[in-house]
Amino acid sequence: MESISIFEMIKIGIGPSSSHTMGPWKAAQMFVDELGDDLEKLVTIYVHLYGSLAKTGKGHGTDVAVLIGLTGADYTQIDTREVMPLFEKIREEKKMLVKGKYEIPFIYDDHLIFDYQHSLPYHPNGMTFIATLENGVQISRSYYSVGGGFVATEYSNSVVENAIRTPYPCHVAASIPEYCKQLSLRVSDLVYVNEEAWRPRDEINAGIKKIWKEIKDCIFRGVYTEGILPGGLEVKRRAPDINRKLLGPHVKPKTAEAWIELVKACQPSFNNINKWVSCFALAVNEENAAFGRIITAPTNGASGVMPAVLMYAWCFVPGFDEEQVMRFILTAGEIGTIFKKNATISAAMGGCQAEIGVSSSMSAAGLTECLGGTPDQVLMAAEITMEHHLGMTCDPVGGLVQIPCIERNTMGAIKAITASNIALEGDPASARVSLDDVIHTMWETAKDMNSKYKETSEGGLAVQIPVNLAAC
Repeated sequence: MESISIFEMIKIGIGPSSSHTMGPWKAAQMFVDELGDDLEKLVTIYVHLYGSLAKTGKGHGTDVAVLIGLTGADYTQIDTREVMPLFEKIREEKKMLVKGKYEIPFIYDDHLIFDYQHSLPYHPNGMTFIATLENGVQISRSYYSVGGGFVATEYSNSVVENAIRTPYPCHVAASIPEYCKQLSLRVSDLVYVNEEAWRPRDEINAGIKKIWKEIKDCIFRGVYTEGILPGGLEVKRRAPDINRKLLGPHVKPKTAEAWIELVKACQPSFNNINKWVSCFALAVNEENAAFGRIITAPTNGASGVMPAVLMYAWCFVPGFDEEQVMRFILTAGEIGTIFKKNATISAAMGGCQAEIGVSSSMSAAGLTECLGGTPDQVLMAAEITMEHHLGMTCDPVGGLVQIPCIERNTMGAIKAITASNIALEGDPASARVSLDDVIHTMWETAKDMNSKYKETSEGGLAVQIPVNLAAC
């Protein structure tokens, strides 16, 4: 089994969906790169979206991602304000510059096909790109967006870049405390050692610092950006209202760091802290819903959970410093890899338990590590959290990552904090359920779950809310 770096579980992304936006965007880039010299002879490109990508693709921005991915733009670098104007330009002009250089006709309704009736065999999030060259030759490739921005091809199920065998591979949760005991290390120290198989420690630290900066900037943008989210549901951004009520109507700091200092100075009552945690999570996911820059952890639909818990600790836990941020992200990322390897982080495969549930579990583990938990308590916190997300469905209203997705991030954050507190006061030796047990249960539950509850918008709230709205 391949080892997975924490930087593949926690990374810079763009909203609104890792599986439906980032994955297809990356797949489009991969296809264009694969064409190579044939780009000189390119005449047309057709894109077929299948399964969940077809059924909720427009609401999740899959169409936007595919088109802009074909132009060669990088979602980690592009100015997010340019995304929709570029997409609309392609639609209106009915042409695009593939890889920014090779002009071809592209008629949205003809060249982009949403196949609602069929799925490709490997995964519900399948897509096929077909390029026609001047000599009539067609080049066809299929890709699968398997969650968290990971992409598999029709030739290989591997989604891990730069596969490496780490010195202490943790492919199941039980191996983590075993190695920690053997080496006399904390969980985060063990992860550091394994991460050094990919890159030196100074690069690890720099990568984590960059993630932390993106988290702070994203929350700051979210609490000061007013308005209605795109997509037609008329969902109002709520983080600015909560922020304004807690800090005062006329407080508008210029930087994220200045805003954080004001938050820290707030009265740390239980009620206020609870509101702040919700505000942090809402801020991130409202940015995500608006094609904003976010941190995928481990997916976009769940991108508000970990930042909310980390910002809670930064603002309200005494003594929480930069070193603790490092330990939090290292530990959370490692727990994410266990879920990825033994179950799924794709809502199209496992429902929302695979997104909010996994993110909450990662966050609980990270917080417990930073609050002095033993390796067994770290796993206990992760287990408790997932145990109380089992069976959670993915039923986005209108195919948008808004209802119930945004609020679910606030609940996931609160559950993570609660689970950490329980684990820190608990005795893992007396626990009856292990993290490996609950991951296995989550995967079995995912396989048993009806497909209408797996990011298809064919069940749950997705079919109730439009009826209720029509009735109004």
